[in-house]
Amino acid sequence: MNTAPKTVYLVDDHTMTRAGMRALVNDLPGFTVVGDHGDARQAIEEIDRCHPDLVLLDITRPGLSGIDAIAGIRDVHPGVRILMLSHHEGETFVEQSLKAGADGYLSKDSESDELALAMSAVLRGQAYISPRVVRGLVNLTQRDERGAEANASRISSLTPREREVFQLLALGFSNKEVARKLDTSVGTAKKHRENLQRKLDCHSAAELARLAIREGLLEGA
Repeated sequence: MNTAPKTVYLVDDHTMTRAGMRALVNDLPGFTVVGDHGDARQAIEEIDRCHPDLVLLDITRPGLSGIDAIAGIRDVHPGVRILMLSHHEGETFVEQSLKAGADGYLSKDSESDELALAMSAVLRGQAYISPRVVRGLVNLTQRDERGAEANASRISSLTPREREVFQLLALGFSNKEVARKLDTSVGTAKKHRENLQRKLDCHSAAELARLAIREGLLEGA
């Protein structure tokens, strides 16, 4: 049975943070830090030389971001596991990290016990996302669902003519073009636009277009 400690490389642009993480990881049974760097490009070169089992990678940094560094790390060491560390707990950072090839995502506000759990999980080939990050994503999803329900309610309140105007405005037509297509006056088209913006809480053509696409009202969109 192989009892050699798993090797870990740290990438974080804050020197004191790296020192603290190094001490923390080295104190955990079964792990040892083999290197660290504050510059992602330099870190990739060192990872190419020392081939650690796991990279702990901070997301936000000057120069090459942690998310953008994932591909470079994979190029030099395809089999390495990558666990993102970040104070950012929003959907965008998590989604971008996982799509780029990260194996897990851990909040920097997590306890040391969770760090050990996360590292062990990704080294076993299991994806890991910090529970506090998951809770944030669940809350965001619930808000999105409530927002979608509100949008559906607002759209259902539109008259057939308002729905026609909505689709034309979402396609980028001006008031004059809408009036010509619907054989009405520019003043009437403008009034329809004002009513739509109020009813749908959309205040630009771009917002109208995004809502129309989400609701499937633009054919082929």
